[in-house]
Amino acid sequence: MLNEIKKDAQARMAKSIETLRHNLVKVRTGRANTGLVDSIKVNYYGSDMPLSQVASVSVSDARTIMIVPWEKQMVGAVEKAILASDLGLTPNTAGTTIRLNIPALTEERRRDLTKVVHGEGEDAKVAIRNIRRDANHQVKELLKEKQISEDESARAEAEIQKITDAAIKDVDEVVKAKEVELMAV
Repeated sequence: MLNEIKKDAQARMAKSIETLRHNLVKVRTGRANTGLVDSIKVNYYGSDMPLSQVASVSVSDARTIMIVPWEKQMVGAVEKAILASDLGLTPNTAGTTIRLNIPALTEERRRDLTKVVHGEGEDAKVAIRNIRRDANHQVKELLKEKQISEDESARAEAEIQKITDAAIKDVDEVVKAKEVELMAV
């Protein structure tokens, strides 16, 4: 029973770290990355579809994302979806090819984005601490129902704390890596 609680906590903490990584992909650096447009939904014959399902998305150089819709009539809908997104990028269209030029970041914008990254990191840490609290609560319930001894309870809580410390360290490393990526000119 205790092993299940620890494995569950570890799995949930790993998901929190993955969510953090996924959220940080959307934080724009000065480099082009197809992850920037992953969240864009395009109106495709009345239903909203992810951009990657209606067009091929690639990086042509360090500052340009190329989008080629699979159907010629979708060019306008893709442009409209990009303009409506919160990316703040203007699409340049030539025939059926849409280019997104990623501008270089100013020093001030880099610092603002670093604050956003730290905020995402703190959110992930809060989620991890909540998972720790839930796991410790489950251990205490087992102790209260006399299914485990005091020693087993203390040992389990110490192991849960070790798992939590490792997860928090991972969050710090992910945030630090993104910060280095942002501050690189």
